[in-house]
Amino acid sequence: MIREALPTEVMAVTAIDLACFGRQAWSVAAVQAMLDDDRRTVLHDDLEAYAVIAVAGDVADLERIAVMPSRRRRGVARGLLDALTVAAGAQGATRMLLEVAADNDAALAFYESYGFTTISTRVGYYPGGVDAVVMQLDLEEAR
Repeated sequence: MIREALPTEVMAVTAIDLACFGRQAWSVAAVQAMLDDDRRTVLHDDLEAYAVIAVAGDVADLERIAVMPSRRRRGVARGLLDALTVAAGAQGATRMLLEVAADNDAALAFYESYGFTTISTRVGYYPGGVDAVVMQLDLEEAR
């Protein structure tokens, strides 16, 4: 049910992003660039969710997980993250980093339950002055 997103699916990915992030959604051009470059993007086969990482050296940056509201709390995000941790490890990454809004309790709880730990805070990182919590997952321990 989870597969790599195709460059031709830019509108589907953009629609998911818009539904999940509203005014902070990526533009069509940004999504197209993401799908065209060497980032690993996975898509839930029902076109209801996607996630993307970028790997540089031993670090994978989790850039986005987006799950349509109607599909949340059904294991979709966990399945996407499972696929990306395997892909990151295969590309030589030993850890995964992410930033999440400090006021996003559901996302924080999800990442903590997956094994991510908080390593720092970026004050005022998001619009409106919301802090970002920087989290890390040791991929070697997660395997």
